[in-house]
Amino acid sequence: MAYFDPHSAFLAPRRAAARPVDHTAFSSLEWTVILLAAGDTLRSLRTPSRLSRALGTVLGRGTESSLADPRLEALRRAAVFAWRKASVPAAEVERFLQAGFEPAQLNVLATSVAAATANQGRRQ
Repeated sequence: MAYFDPHSAFLAPRRAAARPVDHTAFSSLEWTVILLAAGDTLRSLRTPSRLSRALGTVLGRGTESSLADPRLEALRRAAVFAWRKASVPAAEVERFLQAGFEPAQLNVLATSVAAATANQGRRQ
């Protein structure tokens, strides 16, 4: 004899409605990287020389380093250019796209940073 539990229908996982994939969205971690890049300079994009690393160690300054995740580092680099109002070089665009981001996301990044800097200017 088969047994039917009417409450099991509530316990079974429901299928999520198929949502269209938004190719312009960033995750919360990615937005955090974008916001933190506001404090970085264009100089942070250069690889430090051996001498600069040694002096940083001796003087206790440390060195600015890149992010361990290559995808997030590509995002950080693009965001630094956006925050510094510099055009993103073709090599950086290629790195951004190779990291798995979409071209539309680069536009979202640029417009979001431009809007944020415009809002900061109005507040001051």
